Parts: sequence; C-alpha cells; structure tokens
Amino acid sequence: MRPTTRLAAFVLFAIVTVEFGGWTLLGLLTSREGLSPFQEQFFRAGHGHAGVLLILALAYLMLMDRTRFGGRAQLLLGLTLLFGIVLQSGGFFLHFAVGEAGEASAGTWMTRSGAILLAVALITLGIGLLRSRGDQNV
Repeated sequence: MRPTTRLAAFVLFAIVTVEFGGWTLLGLLTSREGLSPFQEQFFRAGHGHAGVLLILALAYLMLMDRTRFGGRAQLLLGLTLLFGIVLQSGGFFLHFAVGEAGEASAGTWMTRSGAILLAVALITLGIGLLRSRGDQNV
C-alpha cells in the first residue's frame, strides 16, 4: 500500500476528531460557565485551522501521487505536512489553555513552527509537481 493511501486514511480518521471538537465547542458555548472571549477566539481558531488544513491534506496527498517522489519521500513529506497541521492548530489550543490576551506563549511558538513545516511541505510538493510536468502519468 502506498504511503499516500495510508496517510489519507489517517487524515479521514483525524477529521472525525475535528467533528468531536465542534461538538465540544458547542457544549462549552452553551454551558452556564461558557468561555471568555479570549478562550472562544483561540478555541475557534484551533478548531477551524485543524478542519481546513486536514481537508488540504487530502488534496495534498492526491497531488503527491503526481510527482516523481518515491515512497520514503512521500511518507516524509506527508508526515511533515501532518505534523505542521498538528503544531499549527494545536498551538491555538495551547494558547487557549496557558496564554493571556496580548502576550505570546508556548502556543505562539507552536503555531509558528507548524506554519514553517506546512510551508516546507507545500513548497516541496509544488516543486515536485513542476518537475514532473513532462511525465506521461501526470
């Protein structure tokens, strides 16, 4: 089985956790205690980024099969993308838990690190697609 197929299956399972996160957010917003505006902002940001970036991951993995990258490179790039997603969206949740309004926290570092990994994965895929444009199976 190709690495892209395994990673795509993992992404589909991860999307279910994002659905559960939406359920949790709704519960928190409608509870008596509720969330502070700061908490709500960062919970929504983490949840939204996770969902959108996981859908991006499905497109990414489909495009990966159009490159000349071998199985190990595909696995490494797919994992780079997924770790970037976890760090970027997870950083918002960490900031939600430990951060303060107007102040940087470990979550800020985590989100920025995720953005760097995402950029590396996306740029590398773009280069791989450009290099394979003459292939017949593209």
